[in-house]
Amino acid sequence: MNLRRIVFAAMFAGGLSAQTFIQMSDPQFGMYTKDKEFDHETANFEFAVATANRLKPAFVVITGDLVNKAGDEPQIAEFHRIAKKFDPSIKLYVMPGNHDVGNEPTPESLAKYRERFGPDYFAFRSGDIAGIVLNSSLYKAPGKVLDEAAKMEAWFKAELEKAKQSGARHILVFQHIPPFVKDPAEPVTYDSYPLEGRARYLKLLHEYGVKLIFNGHYHASAESRDGDLENIITGPVGQPLKGGKSGMRIVTVTPDTVKHKYYDFGELPDTLPR
Repeated sequence: MNLRRIVFAAMFAGGLSAQTFIQMSDPQFGMYTKDKEFDHETANFEFAVATANRLKPAFVVITGDLVNKAGDEPQIAEFHRIAKKFDPSIKLYVMPGNHDVGNEPTPESLAKYRERFGPDYFAFRSGDIAGIVLNSSLYKAPGKVLDEAAKMEAWFKAELEKAKQSGARHILVFQHIPPFVKDPAEPVTYDSYPLEGRARYLKLLHEYGVKLIFNGHYHASAESRDGDLENIITGPVGQPLKGGKSGMRIVTVTPDTVKHKYYDFGELPDTLPR
């Protein structure tokens, strides 16, 4: 009986242990030279992958703009070549940015992305984390793909309900374009959602108790809030802008907390933070 209790306790403790993941964003092959070549992006992404393999997180999410020119075969091939270098024990989740499906996605650009990269929105589970991955371009610029946008939004609500009913301790949403940068009421810009879609989106997150969303797109690291919702924007693996630096975010999740920090490539830790 004592042995059984010890085994059960160990299993229970293991299920509630901390896990760490890495968020990368915007490797964006071709951006440095306006699509002439991508040597700089290759060096940065290879370093990022090698760092993940050294640190061994539970998983890696890459929040969009995998390439700079939608549909560009050499850029896409280079992304896939390097992504295959991730240690097989590290789960990899990728999603589209506006440079992957176009600033105004079309049925054709969505089909092309799905053919080369897989689903543009999906859900996954990792311990206490229910992860929901969105195609943010369907919120940002749905005009040419209204049916696709409506389909994703209905799916999103269903997945939030499913995650809530499952008892997940943390529902984390991952996407490329943030709903806003500094203030949930700020005017729409290239870096944020249109106001009507933004309001609908944020209402849904609050309704289901989502506390953190992880974005890219901005090419610099930033953080803001909408009440108890934390809006996290992670800087690029590729070319930085706005005074940012190339790097990645390391996120540590316990049953009760989610802690995160953005590291530029010059300050990465020797081991995963706990």
